[in-house]
Amino acid sequence: MAGRGRLRIYLGAAPGVGKTYKMLGEARRRRERGTDVVVGFVETHGREQTAAMLDGLEVVPRAIVDHRGASFTELDLEALLARRPEVALVDELAHTNVPGSRNAKRWQDVDELLSAGIDVISTVNIQHLESINDVVEKITGVPQRETVPDRVVRAADQIELVDMAPEALRRRMAHGNVYAADKVDAALGNYFRIGNLSALRELALLWLADRVDAGLQQYREQHDIDSTWEARERVVVALTGGPEGETLIRRAARIAARSAGGDLLAVHVTRSDGLTGADPARLAQQRQLVESLGGSYHQVVGEDVPNALLAFARAENATQLVLGGSRRSFLSMLLTGPGIGATSIRESGDIDVHIVTHSQMGRGRLPRVQGSLSRMRLIYGFGLAILLLPALALLLGSGSDTLNLTSTVLAFLLAVVVVALVGGLWPAMLAAIAGTLVLNWFFTPPTRSFSITEPNNAIALSIFILVAAMVSSVVDRAARRTRQAARSAAESETLATLAGSVLRGETALPALLERVREAFGMTSACLMERVDTDELTETWRSIASAGTPTCRRPEDGDAKIPGRDDLVLVLQGRSLAADERRLVGAFAAHAAALVDRARLTEAAAEAKPLAEADKLRTALLRAVGHDLRSPLASAKASVTSLRSSDVEWSPAERDELLETADESLDRLSRLVDNLLDLSRLQAGVLPVFTRPTALDEILPGVLGEDAADVTVDLPPGLPLVEADPALLERVVANLLANAIRYSPPGRGPLLTGSSLGDVVEIRVIDRGPGIPAEDRDRVFAPFQRLGDTDNTTGVGLGLALARGLAEAMGGSLRPEDTPGGGLTMVVSMPSATMNDVPVPGRLERGAL
Repeated sequence: MAGRGRLRIYLGAAPGVGKTYKMLGEARRRRERGTDVVVGFVETHGREQTAAMLDGLEVVPRAIVDHRGASFTELDLEALLARRPEVALVDELAHTNVPGSRNAKRWQDVDELLSAGIDVISTVNIQHLESINDVVEKITGVPQRETVPDRVVRAADQIELVDMAPEALRRRMAHGNVYAADKVDAALGNYFRIGNLSALRELALLWLADRVDAGLQQYREQHDIDSTWEARERVVVALTGGPEGETLIRRAARIAARSAGGDLLAVHVTRSDGLTGADPARLAQQRQLVESLGGSYHQVVGEDVPNALLAFARAENATQLVLGGSRRSFLSMLLTGPGIGATSIRESGDIDVHIVTHSQMGRGRLPRVQGSLSRMRLIYGFGLAILLLPALALLLGSGSDTLNLTSTVLAFLLAVVVVALVGGLWPAMLAAIAGTLVLNWFFTPPTRSFSITEPNNAIALSIFILVAAMVSSVVDRAARRTRQAARSAAESETLATLAGSVLRGETALPALLERVREAFGMTSACLMERVDTDELTETWRSIASAGTPTCRRPEDGDAKIPGRDDLVLVLQGRSLAADERRLVGAFAAHAAALVDRARLTEAAAEAKPLAEADKLRTALLRAVGHDLRSPLASAKASVTSLRSSDVEWSPAERDELLETADESLDRLSRLVDNLLDLSRLQAGVLPVFTRPTALDEILPGVLGEDAADVTVDLPPGLPLVEADPALLERVVANLLANAIRYSPPGRGPLLTGSSLGDVVEIRVIDRGPGIPAEDRDRVFAPFQRLGDTDNTTGVGLGLALARGLAEAMGGSLRPEDTPGGGLTMVVSMPSATMNDVPVPGRLERGAL
């Protein structure tokens, strides 16, 4: 079976930069090298230079797809799969296929080609990427209805940026190399302004830089490269929750800003071995400051703060680490040894460490709750035992004439207690044993001998050892309890961060798994679900993952934490301690809850159309009884009268009865059509296919028998609109019918239009009673006839259907007051585009 094909994408910052030209150039080079290359679909947009590049290349004929009475050409996927070339050219990756095609989107066609082992070369513009679609619309003002998921483009084996300076692209357009001459002025004055092109170019460069950076990070992980590669400045700032945090963040942000594209990462280490007391409110404020400066906030759990900081910095390929000067006093540093800054500098390797001074330096020490006895305390305890006992023996020996054995034993007992408080059990036991020997040799008769003749002396020495052991045991137990309390505080802080992320809406599974991976220093985290089980094997699938490599089975991981019976959180990187497993279990349970909530949301979304349909049917049964019976009754009465042999009808009377039957059946047909369309809208199954449409094209169907009552005033030069002609005709017809119904005699409605930016507005203006502002939303509800008291004027579907159809085509419908009294209904539709760029058009007035 052939392996998966390779995908190469030419990414452009804007239309016209030469993506298709570059793609064809690559195809010609490969053909010259003997590669079997065919053109699956290439759009030249009438550009002669691009069309000339097709010469000599094999082109697979396009498929003809019929839709709504029109024929369109699309990529012939079946023919291309049957041809099976080595390389296929497929232009415009984000293109939406005509309804009736094999796939809805062209990128899905490309995925099938890749699965068949065919290499594909394609093109896409930056504005079509889903993640920045809204940003592009804000910059250019042009909505992009065709998008491609970022994951599709990121998964490409090669991405090449096709770049061009904004001035050069505008010159190229002015020379007619992009669009026809009659479209150039409008394009240069709208989409292709210098500012728009510069912003799009920056978006393209930054997006591609992020993708390259992700690829570099993956390469370093695959090859176990721990050293820092200074391809891009990354500044990590360490936060303790102290008052100096804002100073450090701003200083780190300035350092990152000195390099274009520099990243700012803030990290707080929750120490399981003692560092607690960080102010959560202050950390939250500092997190907001980091994010407002364009950085990201991270939290990790570490046994040793310097090592945790440096491990995080190396994992993120950081180039610089910013630390605050120590707030500990000089005496505190003498007693506890080198601090975080000194240790980080010594162990940093090729990461630059900045120690930033601040106003809190030397004004105390970080709030610490001692957990387990550190190595330094053990060293101090043994050292104190070795030095204190000889010194005490010399001191007491010089005053042996005035002190009795009881006082001497108590003095040595005090020394042992001091050693126990400093060093814990083992230094205290050493001091107790050594103290017993010293007391026995120097102070217990007979001296200079280890024999004890007095029973009281033996009892005193035994009590001495027992008290020393008990005190040291209490100290050790207190240290163990303090360590557990510190660990619990660290876990609580991590869970508080999790809860905060949930409250802020950061509930996506990948984000949660990334937090688990970061917090526990793992290489990857994967949530897996058991989908099938038989007597011999279990089948698992990955729901979401973070980091690399991704596990395929729970057995691939170093730690497996169950979220529930069929869900397990799999971590790779190291094994977990028992207390860590308890904390990760909370994350696993929350991840399982997220999965359940997502599925319930999907089920609710699937049930919503059914509920809406039920609601619609209920309202229909309540509201349309008379409206269905009335035209049926009129038509039946007319037909029955005509068929009656008891009455001799005159020709005029027969015509009148036929006209009544005809009008009743027309009324019934319109009602049924509206009901069916509204039902399809509610269920989301109404087919919509937009194309450039002239407003004159819809007027013949809009203007019926009441055309004499309607004034049409469409200005010349209106652009084409992107709409489904049949649906737009229904929208305007329903609005005109409503306006005619409420217009006073002799003052029929006015139909006019205007163009504003990239939007064409169609206005239906009447001089009727208007609608109060508080009732404007109600008039668009189905079966709502504002102010009607009977069922003789319809069931109130016209406006509801008009708004639904307009929104289905990407437009909108809103009511406005008519100056001087009345109601104006405004239909806003996007102007037609060519290659996603507004195309100026001219609406030629036809005979009405």
